Amino acid sequence: MNFAIIGASGNVGRKTIEILEKSKLAIDNLFLIASSKSAGNKIKFRNKEIEIEDLENYNFSRAQITFFAAGSKVAKEWVPKAAKETIVIDNSSYFRMQKDVPLVVPEVNSEALNKHKNIIANPNCSTMQMVLPLKPLHDEYKIKRVIVSTYQAVSGAGKDPMDELFDQSRDYLDGKKIKLINFTKQIAFNLIPHIDSFDQDGYTKEELKMTNETKKILDNEIDVSATCVRVPVRTGHSESINIEFDNLYDFENIIKILKNAPGCKVIDERSDGGYMTPLEAEGSYTTYISRIRKDNSNIKAINLWVVSDNLLKGAALNTVQIAECLMKKL
Repeated sequence: MNFAIIGASGNVGRKTIEILEKSKLAIDNLFLIASSKSAGNKIKFRNKEIEIEDLENYNFSRAQITFFAAGSKVAKEWVPKAAKETIVIDNSSYFRMQKDVPLVVPEVNSEALNKHKNIIANPNCSTMQMVLPLKPLHDEYKIKRVIVSTYQAVSGAGKDPMDELFDQSRDYLDGKKIKLINFTKQIAFNLIPHIDSFDQDGYTKEELKMTNETKKILDNEIDVSATCVRVPVRTGHSESINIEFDNLYDFENIIKILKNAPGCKVIDERSDGGYMTPLEAEGSYTTYISRIRKDNSNIKAINLWVVSDNLLKGAALNTVQIAECLMKKL
């Protein structure tokens, strides 16, 4: 089969190429597409250099499956056109909440792929790593409410914000004036409780994405409250999650369920360093679960610490896993 990547020169596009390089997918041809600014550049894939093509001139019928890794603006314009010729797996937020577009995490709701109409949406990175441990817990005990606080790396905002973190860190240590370009506040040696734009109720779009996407993927009856924070970390999102169930639970069974959660690994030694950090999760396909505790204020609730590489499972890896699921169904 032939595959294509729209936005091949960006952070997620390049990660998608890396994952496809290691995957067992039988790829006859891989077409790399980007804006005219990147067209003509070459990227190596499986011992062959592939020249990036201009999106404006690309013929979507050349690939059976096309990954979009170019943002909502590009998705809005080009995905409907592409979907007439190819199956689209879109990384942007544009189609996620559309009723006829499946929002898929393969370990959680791969059955949703049975109803796709050539457009499949990839969830938000922070939602994705959260629903992985939530799914088996919900199957066993039925989740009533989730309260989550995220600590999200700058790579989730793109290459320019990553560069800004590095530049600000250098300037801060050199005693120079800090320049704000992509962030509303200094990000170096700081935290910013603001990701995406605010709505009228004071929540940001990132927080609402976590709420709405979790409901669509898992269960519309689950209540979700999120606070999303940008932190001076290069790659890897972290989440502190409080989960309240409808009924009482068996704590040892909770541990057993989480240890068997697909795509996850429990690292929880209850000792100095016996937990995972975003730095350690960088480059790993696994979502890590640590700090598993009973909620001492609520006998029906537990607390988790969840860490994952937001460019891998939070974006590129999940799209490739969706493609692998599709291949099994074809």
